[in-house]
Amino acid sequence: MTATEHDTDLLIIGAGPTGLYAAYYAGFRGLRVAVVDSLPELGGQITAMYPEKQILDVAGFPTIKGRDLVEGLVTQAATARPTYFLDRSASTLDHTGDTVVVGLDDGSRITAGALLVTAGIGKFSPRPLPAGEGWLGRGLEFFVPSFAPYADKDVVVVGGGDSAFDWAQHLEPVARSVTLVHRRAAFRAHERTVAQVRASTVELVTNAQVTRLIGDGHVSEAEISVEGQQPVLRPCQAVVAALGFLADLGALQQWGLEVHKRHVVVDPAMRTNLPRVFAAGDITEYPGKVRLIAVGFGEAATAVNNAAVAIDPSAHVFPGHSSEA
Repeated sequence: MTATEHDTDLLIIGAGPTGLYAAYYAGFRGLRVAVVDSLPELGGQITAMYPEKQILDVAGFPTIKGRDLVEGLVTQAATARPTYFLDRSASTLDHTGDTVVVGLDDGSRITAGALLVTAGIGKFSPRPLPAGEGWLGRGLEFFVPSFAPYADKDVVVVGGGDSAFDWAQHLEPVARSVTLVHRRAAFRAHERTVAQVRASTVELVTNAQVTRLIGDGHVSEAEISVEGQQPVLRPCQAVVAALGFLADLGALQQWGLEVHKRHVVVDPAMRTNLPRVFAAGDITEYPGKVRLIAVGFGEAATAVNNAAVAIDPSAHVFPGHSSEA
């Protein structure tokens, strides 16, 4: 990649659902827009980890597959003609009068009237499975971008959150068997999904852990230890460790943003504590915050409308309804 100088009205860091919608909405407000993302493809975590996952909390869609949602958002964002800087990370932030200047890790510099951070909750590294050291790619995976490789396999899913239950539910009609192992009897997943998994052929093993993986070059068995019982070996050709991810805000932590528990604090206008810097989506924190894609869309519109005024003080926060002539 060649280092470049670029000038725009609004720079968005993060090309996930919130960032893509913000790009569209910036175009709706007549702003030039650029988008930076550390991943090589648009769609953020959905594209990287959950393309086959059914998403249930987007208005207008009782259910929509992750890749289809991203496709629609990319098409919508294209109306704003954004300039994309993919496979590049934002490294530095400087303020120069009425602009912000963001330096990228390839040496490029982007000057903008305002900055909107929609970067999920930063870079992720999966929480390790204690028994899984050395097995990654040999039957152990941390997420499921495609269900096809699990056809007719005995699968063990480890975890008790939404991802664990979603993958168990989606793999059930594909795999020969699915066992979900969780270290507690209570789950963090959505109640409806838990009920659906309980009603399926998925076997739930609680108060338990996967204590050992066994195989000759590839996983063939998993040792499952239930509290107070002797460990049991299960046939297993695939293990999905859905134990969550450790968040890392990366270089953003050095910018002087007010951060609470790895989330960026914003006011009702989605302003951060830094001038001309806004945030929206999962990365934000404020009283009553709910981390849903649908909420991120609303925050993106709020942030862009307020950023429009920061860029051009003669503009109005409320742009009028999109249905008005």
